[in-house]
Amino acid sequence: MDVPFSIWQRILTYNKKRLKVKRSIFILLILSAVSVFAQNQQTISLKVGYVDSEIIMTQFSEAIKAKSDLDGLVAKWRKEADSMTTVLQTAYNDYQKQSSTMKPEQQREAQVKIVEKEQEIQRYREQKFSQPNGEYFVRQEQLLAPVKQKVFKAIDEIAKEENMHYVLDKAGEVVVLYADSQFDITFKVLDRLKRGK
Repeated sequence: MDVPFSIWQRILTYNKKRLKVKRSIFILLILSAVSVFAQNQQTISLKVGYVDSEIIMTQFSEAIKAKSDLDGLVAKWRKEADSMTTVLQTAYNDYQKQSSTMKPEQQREAQVKIVEKEQEIQRYREQKFSQPNGEYFVRQEQLLAPVKQKVFKAIDEIAKEENMHYVLDKAGEVVVLYADSQFDITFKVLDRLKRGK
């Protein structure tokens, strides 16, 4: 009985050795594949540039004009809303002074007029400033769309000239934790925009 046990023991030991050899070969294959892949990756260079759109928008004359036009409209709309609010406040103050001498029906009519004026102001503000269909956002898109097209065209041209794979916006939602200034193409873009190419 002793003999079969040792045969099984030899078979198990032999299988364990084969498994270790197979495992070692598999690990060597994986390491070689990773090494070859890493060497191939080093030969491919990736060139990334960035711009600061805030600088472009504050220094490009067409962007400055578009923003100024939009700010003018906003000031006009706010002045109109303030005027409507003043009329409402006056009507409310008059109602408070005269409500004690008014008949109940006159009080209801005055209250209805005040509520209508409040609703009119609310509708006006929504019409002008609500997202995304308010007049402010429509006019902003109309005024800034040609500027954005020029900026994107200039970025595209410079990126192609400099063989860049990506161009990030430092001022946008993308967080750039480190940026070497040699890859900053902001002023090249501004220069191209100002020259009108």
